[in-house]
Amino acid sequence: MTQDTVHIGGRRSKLAVVQSEKVKEMIQDAFEQYNCKLTKTQTLGDQIQFKPLYSFGGKALWTKELEDLLYSSDMDLRLDVVVHSLKDMPTILPDGFELGGITKRVDPSDCLVMALNSPYKSLDDLPKGAVVGTSSVRRSAQLKRRYPDLIFESVRGNIHTRLDKVDDPESRYTCIILATAGLVRMNLDYRITQRFDSKIMYHAVGQGALGLEIRKNDPRMHRILEEICDLETTVCCLAERSLMRTLEGGCSVPIGVETQFNINTKTLTFKAIVIGVEGTEWVEDSERRVLVDLKKDAIECGTILANRMIENGAKKILDNINLNKIK
Repeated sequence: MTQDTVHIGGRRSKLAVVQSEKVKEMIQDAFEQYNCKLTKTQTLGDQIQFKPLYSFGGKALWTKELEDLLYSSDMDLRLDVVVHSLKDMPTILPDGFELGGITKRVDPSDCLVMALNSPYKSLDDLPKGAVVGTSSVRRSAQLKRRYPDLIFESVRGNIHTRLDKVDDPESRYTCIILATAGLVRMNLDYRITQRFDSKIMYHAVGQGALGLEIRKNDPRMHRILEEICDLETTVCCLAERSLMRTLEGGCSVPIGVETQFNINTKTLTFKAIVIGVEGTEWVEDSERRVLVDLKKDAIECGTILANRMIENGAKKILDNINLNKIK
């Protein structure tokens, strides 16, 4: 059988390569007629490692260079699909691009990682003034609400770099906060000290899932991705992205979510929070509904929940955050 080639693109980081390799494996397992070729590209977000994420740019920092290759005039460079961490994908894509599919989610929670040989086992154990490393405003804002005596400082870099920083005997960090999924995918889950549920921290929109971006209206890639993507994860993530899109939030805005979809009863349970940077004001709400047209109704569910949160003050919180950024 003659094999056709699917050109897959992703970022150069170790985690991104693992994610791209996973998609390659899924496609080749499902379609023996396809051979997959991987392209690794450095994005602007990879190059800027010395500033916290909330201080510059938006989610396009992680996507633009890869999107350009989907329409490259050089057919040797042109990609068919780009693999993103879904949480890094803008909720509104440029003209000519679409979210072609979403893979099965790995644990979407955030987690606590203590330094090696640390005597502490949870955030509750930490002494007043302990330094927690995270560049995510969503994470620090939620933790400030419950742990006002801790200090939160930015920590950038890939997973291994961040682990090295917290493990350094001279480190100012007592611990760091990371996405559970990244550690699981890198076989580093033994470093997890504590996983957070929504009682402590709502996770990011799309966290734990891979978003597969393609050229708009590409029938071959639609057919391929339909075979490898996960319906339950897709329903949850479409609802989450709809909420964020309606709230006009990005990766630097403290919006947290938790979703569950019962595929047997077709019931979606959706909880969300919008919280001020200092953790002193927030709007928290939930929505539960039975879906008929699964994808369409999931998107509508996210919109309804977002609009209710806006009525209850979420938009005011987000506007204040954006105003302070401008200042």
